[in-house]
Amino acid sequence: MSKAHVIGLGKSGVAAARLLKKNGWEVELGDHNTSDSLQQKKQQLTKEGITVKLDYPFEPETSLDLVVVSPGVPWDMPALQRSRETGIETIGEMELGWRYLKSSSWVGITGTNGKTTTTALTSAIFETAGLHAPACGNIGYAACELALQETLPDWVIAEISSYQIESSNTLSPQIAVWTTFTADHLSRHYSLENYFNIKANLLNRSQIQILNGDDCYLRQNAAHLWHDSYWTSINGKANLLGDVAKGIYIEDGWVVGFGERIVSVELLQMLGSHNQQNLLMAVAVAKLAGIENEAIAEAVKNFPGVPHRLEYVCKWNGVDFINDSKATNYDAAAMGLRAVSVPVLLIAGGQAKEGNDSDWLRQIKEKVVFVLLIGDAAKFLAKRLQKINFPDYEIVENMERAVIRGAALSKRYDAKVVLLSPACASFDQYQNFEERGDNFRKLSLALNQKRK
Repeated sequence: MSKAHVIGLGKSGVAAARLLKKNGWEVELGDHNTSDSLQQKKQQLTKEGITVKLDYPFEPETSLDLVVVSPGVPWDMPALQRSRETGIETIGEMELGWRYLKSSSWVGITGTNGKTTTTALTSAIFETAGLHAPACGNIGYAACELALQETLPDWVIAEISSYQIESSNTLSPQIAVWTTFTADHLSRHYSLENYFNIKANLLNRSQIQILNGDDCYLRQNAAHLWHDSYWTSINGKANLLGDVAKGIYIEDGWVVGFGERIVSVELLQMLGSHNQQNLLMAVAVAKLAGIENEAIAEAVKNFPGVPHRLEYVCKWNGVDFINDSKATNYDAAAMGLRAVSVPVLLIAGGQAKEGNDSDWLRQIKEKVVFVLLIGDAAKFLAKRLQKINFPDYEIVENMERAVIRGAALSKRYDAKVVLLSPACASFDQYQNFEERGDNFRKLSLALNQKRK
């Protein structure tokens, strides 16, 4: 019997272990952490015949035939390097899922920002058209969870991060989408060029490529890579790259492409020009998959957006509270500021990331009346605000103080919006950006409860 070791006891790792066990492998699952919840998982998985090792620093053993890595595990971890050097096949959970889901068609969506919305909207369009097309990867299911289901999908709509591409050596979607590209995850990928090349690998292995033509970096650096690719632009036909006949663009309030008007932009409920870019890419995928315009229009009309991305939470004393917790870097946070009404009271901070903050700071000067800073990055961000001579900020440390203070100051500064758009990762105070956004939502809704 072949033996596999799966690293990471999260959703992806557990699904990978169960999929391997179902297919006749001897499976062990390891995690360097230990907790009550992990102990409970261990008890359940042990009953299923899967060996679980907690508080376990992975080391490759000669008895292993396969190592499967969860997305959050660094691909260049020394133990994984040793695993590859000794000839043990070492892959990511997404790659394992792909191997058992090859009979389904795949859409692979990657990019720095915009992946989640584009993935969710694409899945919604396919499902409206009557196809079984669940979202997976960074949102929805783990790929291996889909492979465990009795009925396999017609299409797999996968949000695929650079981490997952890096550990997937044969993953080859029928259609690949590149949403945006800016500096991110450089602490893991070390250089912008390396990060770019990892993303490009997914498109290289795909049959059809769709790229966001409004992204400056992609226009300058990717236009020559795929001569038959499809390019999008919200700025009309004149702004298209490549073959105009393969362009998908906005003209007179309509998404236009493939020789026809496809859907009215007015049907889209989501704020911001970046969401119009996401719409174009999702519509392009749908048309290439043969979906009719009626299904596209119905899905777009009914699509509410995704949680934690410019999510309207509530109105308090005439002020909108908006949750943009998914804005975990400067570019995403700048997009969030562009999308909302002025004046804005901004909540920002968390675990700082590398990146160019010039556009974000420019948006703050133009649109923000006050900034409340939370988390480990608060003092660092305060210095950045001082550098642009923006004095209206306060370090409040945590979300509860930020929401209460934001409510109080919004009246004084006549703000129309209290916006959580952190421009930082969440790991200093939360498990993930979802938990951070949930906390903001709960605290914001509680303001109205207190008033009753």
